[in-house]
Amino acid sequence: MSRRSQPPSPESSPRIAKKPRLEYPPLTSEDYKNGLMLAPMVRSGALPTRLYALKHGAKLVWGPETIDKAILHTTRVVDPVTGVVSYHGKSKAIFTTHPIEKPFLIYQIGSADPELAVQAAKMVMQDVSGFDLNCGCPKPFSTHAGMGAALLTNPDLLCSILTALRQAMPPEVTISAKIRLLPSQEDTLKLVERIVNTGISALTVHCRTRNQRMREKATIERLREIVDFVERMGKNIAVIENGDCLGYEDSKRVRQVTGAHSVMIATAAEANPTCFSPTPLKDLEQTFIPGYIRLGKYLNNHWASTKFCATQFQGAHENASRSDLKALREAIMRAKSYEDLESFVAPWTGEQEWAEIVEAIEKRGGQRAPPIPWENVQVQPFVPAVQPVVEATNENVVVEEPQSQARGIATLAAETQVPAASLIGLDLPPPSAGQTVDAAA
Repeated sequence: MSRRSQPPSPESSPRIAKKPRLEYPPLTSEDYKNGLMLAPMVRSGALPTRLYALKHGAKLVWGPETIDKAILHTTRVVDPVTGVVSYHGKSKAIFTTHPIEKPFLIYQIGSADPELAVQAAKMVMQDVSGFDLNCGCPKPFSTHAGMGAALLTNPDLLCSILTALRQAMPPEVTISAKIRLLPSQEDTLKLVERIVNTGISALTVHCRTRNQRMREKATIERLREIVDFVERMGKNIAVIENGDCLGYEDSKRVRQVTGAHSVMIATAAEANPTCFSPTPLKDLEQTFIPGYIRLGKYLNNHWASTKFCATQFQGAHENASRSDLKALREAIMRAKSYEDLESFVAPWTGEQEWAEIVEAIEKRGGQRAPPIPWENVQVQPFVPAVQPVVEATNENVVVEEPQSQARGIATLAAETQVPAASLIGLDLPPPSAGQTVDAAA
């Protein structure tokens, strides 16, 4: 049996894709403010995950980094039943989306060439609302070709790509960038100034340097000066914080420390895509994972993608113990196709999950998300004497190691003293041996 779910023909399936009512104005810099965002995550940022993030309150969602050359050799295919848009490569879909997420979707480009970046953007611009240049991923698959975090040390190239995208795209399509901190705060501010002057609408700052591991605490206190600096430039650019936010409630702490206009969530969302809600789901093996798998099959999401995401989900347990829910976890690990999980997640239609997502998005009524109640959060004043981060000087060395979500979140929770009710997966063990976790780009 094929491990890949094949799109059904309209004649063989009773499913009819609901036509969503999309009455949203084009994105502006204001839309990047006062919200929680889903970070771009390789593998983990699949279409079903993005849809669930929107259902539970994410204001905007970033797609996973897609290399410019990869998308240029694809064919755009629309499923007549589900409405899913797929950009197919030789063996699989390189990128998938659905029209219902377009008003909220930012497509992240991996590029080291202005011309290729523009070509890639033109390929998919009809299906997204904005483009983001990945200037922060430290993984070798990105940096080896001068992309990702390698652009941090090549600001001329970085800014030329952003300028080219801004000039080539129509004004209603936004351009943004996602960077990491440089070891020196002074150098970071110089880079930020150049980036802001390219005409972007938003800047996301992952508050770690290129050589910092994911298990190391993000230095979010450095962002306060960056936010003040950008605001003084007077260009109305949104600054988005990324790094160590645990969810809706914890975003208040991040806002207090950084003054950021919005907060982007990666690891916590990878573990529980409902963390954008004030009341994230618990007992995910009962409340979330079965529905996620049904939706994946309904949307013909590649089984390997759905399986990978499902193995990453971890949440607090309230009404059931881990031992009670172990059977589903083990079945997912053994499964080679959707059909292998029929006894756990039947019925297969997935129509209810889809209908609930459509209803939740349409309830926004033309607004991209309800505002986060940050008005009563007292932002800490900027203190200029921020110490620079001291680290290895060899820019070509990137230390890689598996990321333990549960360990990292638990450690951060202890440091930040966030209420236990708002945390994600505190009582869960780290991933199994040999299980890899993709970090945000």
